[in-house]
Amino acid sequence: MTILIIVTFCQTRILPKKNKNKSDGLEIALNSAIAISGVILLGFLYSFSQNQLHDGIEIEPTVNYNTSQPILAKDIYIQNPVEDIKVEVLNGCGVSALALKTTEYLRTKQIDVINSDNADNHNYKNTLIIQRNENVKSLKKIVESFGMYLGDSTRIKILPDESLGVDVTIILGKDYTSFAELNNYISANN
Repeated sequence: MTILIIVTFCQTRILPKKNKNKSDGLEIALNSAIAISGVILLGFLYSFSQNQLHDGIEIEPTVNYNTSQPILAKDIYIQNPVEDIKVEVLNGCGVSALALKTTEYLRTKQIDVINSDNADNHNYKNTLIIQRNENVKSLKKIVESFGMYLGDSTRIKILPDESLGVDVTIILGKDYTSFAELNNYISANN
């Protein structure tokens, strides 16, 4: 009996008529969107299958069979440590790029040059090495790098100035060619 009532209800219910003009346009738009999506999907499937089924040349991977360990930066530093010396190099004779070349030279000696610039003037006859703090070790290292001796009072000065933030100031004078190792480095790297 319950089944009969449901069937009777379904049959007696009257569905409203659809507006054919609106629904036909909507159906066409939706069907077109589905068709375009299907074509795009087929394109993706074709592209994927071509990428998976290619007949290219197989490339053999190359393996480096070098059994030696790579050199670590720490090992290089241990072999050739950078000195804890902060230096500024000033060009006091006007020779182009002299401070830069001297900076490069000092860096080959593991000296940390933190400033390379022109001096207040270009009239320095003698190169000056000025100690700026109590770190005598830094002064000795710079003096050795220039092939000088510590007792040279015309070139070595002690003028403390902690505000500069350097251990040593080097002002290159017109006599810079008298330092053989520096002069050789500059000549070789021109």
